[in-house]
Amino acid sequence: MITVHPAPPSAAVEAAIAGVLDAEHAARDAVTQAGEAAAAMTEAARAASRALAARTERRIRSIRAAFEARTAAAVAALDAAATDPGVAHELTPDERGRLDAAVAILAAELTRPETAA
Repeated sequence: MITVHPAPPSAAVEAAIAGVLDAEHAARDAVTQAGEAAAAMTEAARAASRALAARTERRIRSIRAAFEARTAAAVAALDAAATDPGVAHELTPDERGRLDAAVAILAAELTRPETAA
């Protein structure tokens, strides 16, 4: 049987193989770096989201506290006015008109003849 010995690789073939291996290594490094960059971007986005949520919660609490304080002050003022017998309220023309209309309706209801059902 005839044995054929392969020719030793030429320098050009060895250089091509080395280039492919180098490119593969560079590609793996690039993929690793891209994964690390993506993980860093994801964590940065999560941190920004947490910070925004915390700021929003603080603002909501602040607005709620201010609203509750204003409401409590308004209620306290109404309570104080309701318990002060010396406070007189002058009716406006609009209030007087609504009161007159309500009195007229009540008078009509109280004075109408009973109808048999």
